[in-house]
Amino acid sequence: MSTPILQAAARILVPLMLVFSLFMLVRGHNAPGGGFIGGLVAAAAFGLLAMSHGVGTARRALRLPPETVAGAGIGAALAAGAMSALFGAAPFSGLWLLLGADGGGKGLPISSVLLFDLGVWMTVLGSASTLFFALEEGER
Repeated sequence: MSTPILQAAARILVPLMLVFSLFMLVRGHNAPGGGFIGGLVAAAAFGLLAMSHGVGTARRALRLPPETVAGAGIGAALAAGAMSALFGAAPFSGLWLLLGADGGGKGLPISSVLLFDLGVWMTVLGSASTLFFALEEGER
């Protein structure tokens, strides 16, 4: 189903969709969005790439097998939950780290919630991409 119009549109839409996916991932901490919807948008971008340029091109763009991405995502989400146990907090409690903190407590706040959302993002991206790629390969 690859047409020149679809290929031209994919060259523009895929990078925009991936940037929007990352925006949704990061925005989800304070507003609607997060890892799940961001992962779906990213998987849709790779699905569009697979439909327009072929599954091989989409797999090369993803750089890792989608199953590996999903597995790493599950590992990241579990690590975020287990980190709280190391500090004696309840499972999946939000922990904060100030990167580059000086003596005044100023720095870039990074939370274990972001790691969990990143794990969800990767799991959804890997799972949905596996599905998209299998459906597209089966069509040919």
